[in-house]
Amino acid sequence: MALPPSAPPPVRSRSTFPWWLLAAALIGLLVLWAVVVDHDYRRIFTALTSGIATTFYVTLMAFSLASLLGIIVAMMRTSANAFLVQVATFYTEIIRGVPILVLLFYIAFVGAPFIVDSVNWLISPLTAPGWIGKMSIRSFDFTWRAIIALMIAYSAFLAEVFRAGIEAVDSGQIEAARALGLSRWHTFRHIIAPQAMRTILPPYGNDFVSMIKDSALVSALGVQDITQLGKVYSASTFKFFETYNIVAFLYLIMTISLSLAVRWLEHYLKRSSHY
Repeated sequence: MALPPSAPPPVRSRSTFPWWLLAAALIGLLVLWAVVVDHDYRRIFTALTSGIATTFYVTLMAFSLASLLGIIVAMMRTSANAFLVQVATFYTEIIRGVPILVLLFYIAFVGAPFIVDSVNWLISPLTAPGWIGKMSIRSFDFTWRAIIALMIAYSAFLAEVFRAGIEAVDSGQIEAARALGLSRWHTFRHIIAPQAMRTILPPYGNDFVSMIKDSALVSALGVQDITQLGKVYSASTFKFFETYNIVAFLYLIMTISLSLAVRWLEHYLKRSSHY
């Protein structure tokens, strides 16, 4: 009996070629050429690149803290304790329902003074004799107010990502681990976490890219990130077109490169799961 012919290798059609990436690369090259040959673009680029460090600092600090808080909230939502589930659900639903900009203003101008007043009340036995001074609202840096606001905002979204990853693990494996005498911590560490990472990593990376874009909101508090430096420079020189071209270019470089890395990681995890 003759064997059926093997299927031909898949041909990469023109429709699947990443033309969008080629177009984006060409636009990026045009902007870089303008930076090289045009004096105004070069000055703007030099002035704005100093804000990249602030953008990454705010993003990394806020995302790291949001991840930690998100894991805690996700563990509460998947807990067997009904009270913890209700508290965690209340937190995620309320925080996700508030716009990030509103939350940023609320933390900066309501939450920060409340924290300062609470700290001064706690240390009042030490401030009354003059042993230490009271905490001033001016000592609460606006950068950290922005970091706390982004942490709270994104922790609710990341909690749902972590919860989905945890619940994607087959419950039979968890029951088998508990039957073998593993504690909740060892079950999470050796059974749940390794499998949940496959589900969590792609949306987790996408949320990191989203936070880089949303970090531009901290310019509303005067934090010297890329967007704030662009606002100041364009207002003083009236070169709005050139300035915001550079602002958009810098954000696109960061977000597109990270999005491609996340996409590659997602394809890698899909391939490795078949072996």
